[in-house]
Amino acid sequence: MWGLLKAAARHLLYHPRGMKIGRTSVVRRPRWITNPDGIIIGENSRINRYAVIVALTKYESTTLNAEIILGDDVYIGGWVQLHAMNAIEIGDGCVLSEHVYISDISHGLAPDGPPIMKQPLESKGPVKIGKKCFIGLRCAILPGVKLGDHCIVGTQSVVTKSFPAYSMIAGNPARLIKKFDQVSNQWIAP
Repeated sequence: MWGLLKAAARHLLYHPRGMKIGRTSVVRRPRWITNPDGIIIGENSRINRYAVIVALTKYESTTLNAEIILGDDVYIGGWVQLHAMNAIEIGDGCVLSEHVYISDISHGLAPDGPPIMKQPLESKGPVKIGKKCFIGLRCAILPGVKLGDHCIVGTQSVVTKSFPAYSMIAGNPARLIKKFDQVSNQWIAP
């Protein structure tokens, strides 16, 4: 009996309404979610407190169909920001530290146009993070970036371009620091 009550309470507290979410996954409160219908979370994943997850359906007069997909066994630290007008995909087994920002959105910046918040949004492409990647504290991953499987992104990095699997990157803008050599089983300088 207690097990059923605990399961029901857990579902009400940690499974936002309208979201496709694995039975064993958790989205902690407080949280801010826009368009839960556009968000899919696999099994055994965890999103910690103060997450802001935005899958836009409309901006000004433009209709959008954004999608945010998290695989299985994904851990996301507190205060994460995920903003999509197109798509963000995070692969199985990824870890995102606290205060990570990922977005596929850019504002128009016409100097002689209306205020920036009134200018149209642009997407320079979806963001895709491969399997078993680690994203360090306070990192930003910007539109159009694709990270291959097993990448490591150092603390406070700003990722503006794509990197292949087994890359260790850091900096602002992020650059390749090391590459994992599967033959020697070590991280080596490029």
